[in-house]
Amino acid sequence: MTVLKETEAKLKLAACVFENTLDGVLITDANGNILSVNPAFTEITGYVAEEAVGQTPRILQSNRHDQAFYASMWNEIKTKGRWNGEIWNRRKDGDLYLERMTISMVRATDGEPVRYVSVFSDITALWRKDEHIKHLAFHDALTDLPNRTLLMERINQKLINSNREQCNLALMFLDLDGFKLVNDQFGHNVGDELLKEVAKRLLALVRKSDTVARVGGDEFIFILNNPKGKDEITYVANRVVSSINEPMDILGEVLQIGTSVGMPCSPLTDVH
Repeated sequence: MTVLKETEAKLKLAACVFENTLDGVLITDANGNILSVNPAFTEITGYVAEEAVGQTPRILQSNRHDQAFYASMWNEIKTKGRWNGEIWNRRKDGDLYLERMTISMVRATDGEPVRYVSVFSDITALWRKDEHIKHLAFHDALTDLPNRTLLMERINQKLINSNREQCNLALMFLDLDGFKLVNDQFGHNVGDELLKEVAKRLLALVRKSDTVARVGGDEFIFILNNPKGKDEITYVANRVVSSINEPMDILGEVLQIGTSVGMPCSPLTDVH
């Protein structure tokens, strides 16, 4: 009777942990059919127990990972009895979420798997915070354009690539004419909005392979990747000048500025 009571107490404790832990818990049989989920599973995924039991974990699949990812995961489970890592899944409402997960194999006395237990937590908010911090480190806080650090990283990468394969590169340095007057006459709020508008206009001119960055107060750099000679560089430069010269409606003020442009190219040539 003592052993029976101890066993019963352990089962009650396990059930209490299962029901009250903040981590999602999913238990499947050896074939991957869901046998049980806890309330935290429902809280995270949106699926109640009645919807999940009898299904397979594929109901959560995000399609963000390829077959090689899952093959590697299951190979580790089979060889080591456990896998832990980060994986993207999909909630019932369709939203994607990132979870930190551990999958453990439960074996019978003969060594064959009889259950798989998955314990996971939603770390999407932490991931977004980390991504935001990384973004702030490499982007200008006002315009959200790449900053000097990211610009130099991209330039260095392109120069390294150019050593392996033929790659032309043009840097267009832009300095706004009349920006200081705008700041002095209308205030920094108007000046900030003007810089945002300039950034927006420059972004409208770039290809996916190009980069536009803000490197100083009213200084921008435009990387043209693999331009087709001086004619294309000159054409883009003229479009940039024309776009910046167009009047801008900023906080109720119609402003007009200009820009000075200088361009070194690689292989080294000059465009004026």
